[in-house]
Amino acid sequence: MGGHGHPYSPAELELPGFVPQQLSQAEIVAACLGASLLVILAVWLISGRCGSRLLSTTGRLLMCWWAFTGLTHIVLEGPFPFTPDFFRKENPSYFDDLFKEYSKGDSRYVSRDTAILALEVITIGLKGPASLLAIYAIASRKSYSHILQFAVSLVQLYGCLFYFITAYLAGFNFWASPFYFWAYFIGANSSWVLIPTLIAVRSWNKISTTFQAEKVKT
Repeated sequence: MGGHGHPYSPAELELPGFVPQQLSQAEIVAACLGASLLVILAVWLISGRCGSRLLSTTGRLLMCWWAFTGLTHIVLEGPFPFTPDFFRKENPSYFDDLFKEYSKGDSRYVSRDTAILALEVITIGLKGPASLLAIYAIASRKSYSHILQFAVSLVQLYGCLFYFITAYLAGFNFWASPFYFWAYFIGANSSWVLIPTLIAVRSWNKISTTFQAEKVKT
């Protein structure tokens, strides 16, 4: 613990009534990864039983991604805006301890930074539901599937850009150690940079191809 009774950086961060997390890092990470793998496995298996609407491997993988990212935004991040006192709860829930653990990589969460709070509200209210809608669009072969995936991917990339730039402008002083910087701040967020970039490129190519085909017909 730091001089103010918490493990976060900066050390002078005031967190009155702070209660240390009860779950270990291994317990928190294992539960999160386990639930994520179950979601991915379930969507993969269900998407393979679509009968006559046979989906490609790429389509099934995209459904797995959108299920993972959508439920992560809604279920894991969902409680954050509604629990401003999570760091001082005497009987914390799993989500309270999850936020405490992640805050070791970015203490703006435990300090309730307004920029982070606004970003999470948008993520939970917009990106989460839109990601789940993308699953339906892919499975149903809707005409707006690629446009939707392109748009949501751009919003995800914008959110990551906003997240990293605000940290840089504020002085990059939010992690308890280099381990938490690389594991949480960089590692945990890297998939929302790499995968949306690949999806955006793919969707843009699909949209362009469709547009050119329609143009030739006319």
